[in-house]
Amino acid sequence: MRIGITGYPTYGGSGVVATELGQELAARGHDVHFITYAPPIRMNPNDPRIHFHQAAVVSYPLFDHSPYTLSLAVKMLEVFEAESLDILHVHYAIPHSVSALLARQMAAPRRLPFITTLHGTDITLVGNNPNFLPITRYSIEQSDGVTSISHYLYRRTVEEFGIKRPIEVIPNFVNCDLYCRHPNPQLRAEWAPDGEPVLMHLSNFRPVKRILDAIEIFALVREKMPAKLVMIGDGPDRVPAEEFARARGVERDVLFLGKQNGIREKLGQADLFLLPSRLESFGLAALEAMACEVPVIATNAGGIPEVIEHGVDGYLVEPGDVQQAGRYAIELLSRADRGREMGHLARIHARKNYCANDVIPMYERYYEQVLEGSLAARV
Repeated sequence: MRIGITGYPTYGGSGVVATELGQELAARGHDVHFITYAPPIRMNPNDPRIHFHQAAVVSYPLFDHSPYTLSLAVKMLEVFEAESLDILHVHYAIPHSVSALLARQMAAPRRLPFITTLHGTDITLVGNNPNFLPITRYSIEQSDGVTSISHYLYRRTVEEFGIKRPIEVIPNFVNCDLYCRHPNPQLRAEWAPDGEPVLMHLSNFRPVKRILDAIEIFALVREKMPAKLVMIGDGPDRVPAEEFARARGVERDVLFLGKQNGIREKLGQADLFLLPSRLESFGLAALEAMACEVPVIATNAGGIPEVIEHGVDGYLVEPGDVQQAGRYAIELLSRADRGREMGHLARIHARKNYCANDVIPMYERYYEQVLEGSLAARV
């Protein structure tokens, strides 16, 4: 199959999933064409089955903001024609599904079906804004196929948008052969030279991630024991987090690494992963940590309870309850055997439910289903 994929080429979960999906599809023999404004961060440019097509971000004095939705639609049509694409798969409804809809209309009467995958904030924060709700609903309803990354997000979409059409729930995934625990004593020594336990957080540092809560949880741990906190990522809340670490007196024990490649190698060195988000529609970072045998303390919000079983392979707390999260963290780090047991169970859970080898065929079958339905409708 020849598949076009569009997502945000950044460190957010939707962009990571879009990129990893494309690479897994390429590994299974499909030709994958990424269409976006920059190369996706995890894209392998050396794979002969992976191709990148850059959509223009137009700068013109008449426009206060670039009409990216329009230039992206033109690039989608261009790639469809030049590469004989079978299907487009867009991740994150706004603006990608709108661009795909325009590309399909421009391609008519030729068949250009597209699938929209809903990831979370395109529904819970952006799409239900009164300024975007009608166009988001319309682009979802007009998509040839729609998938959701969790049952939670499926329910939110139906409730808030009144969607009547079928939506397929296909969860996020992780390559279980690549995401596994490989101890790296040199890296551990760089972060924790005296053998301290290592806590970790990974995100795009947006307000919804509540990364100051991660700092506060760590500060509570530091009151009881030596430890280090590794913060991976970047975004608008990085400076406030650095200032808060100084205010709590733990700045020397908090390592802000910024945006990083080789995430799986770094996750595999952690003893505990923190995900204190106000809301997560799935919690991809938690799944990646679990696959690396790292227990997770996260919030009981959104789709996270579908990924983490409280008290078995991690702990769930209410958003903002840093005191309870701190108690759980101290418990796990004080008993290395308990942390290792939870991490082992987390790995088993990830392998059983979310391995790429099981999830990617779900997408392949859905592509075929959508292509058959699109052909039948046009006939």
